[in-house]
Amino acid sequence: MTKDIFDCIRQSHSIRNFKSEQIPDATLTRILEAGNMAPSAGNLQPWYFYVVQDVSVKEKIAAAAFDQEQINEAPTVIVITADPARSNELYGERGAQLYCIQDTAAAAQNILLAAEGLGVAACWVGAFNETKVEEAIKAPPRLRAVAIICLGYSNEQPKEYKERLRLAEVAKFIH
Repeated sequence: MTKDIFDCIRQSHSIRNFKSEQIPDATLTRILEAGNMAPSAGNLQPWYFYVVQDVSVKEKIAAAAFDQEQINEAPTVIVITADPARSNELYGERGAQLYCIQDTAAAAQNILLAAEGLGVAACWVGAFNETKVEEAIKAPPRLRAVAIICLGYSNEQPKEYKERLRLAEVAKFIH
């Protein structure tokens, strides 16, 4: 990592305008490895990452995401899918409905933090038609599209610190 983890958390923000420059394979591999190191219930790792750089596939994904243009602009798009059946094997319906989604979200966050630490801009896209995204990437029926992460180098001016709720507004200590 090139940055302290707390700096990554503090400085990260969604980028929607990207340069056309592609991310080097070694950097992209490190980002994906960070996603794969995320914690998961029973260490089942119920995720699968589709790394999309093909323009026509990105166009289909963007259309399925209500025409969010950052998907087309980003040189690389990662569609993170969950395998509910994998979590179901050990944890039943709760694993299939909840744990695999939680696990996949943890993988997505690791990807975002690794990208920030390596100087790669990102945007998590959550608004999309799951079925159309799954069709665009030709995912097998067992996989569920959970998140789309756009990756590339920022073509935006740095933003000011993002306003956050005070800790007292979102945390309660129970002793």
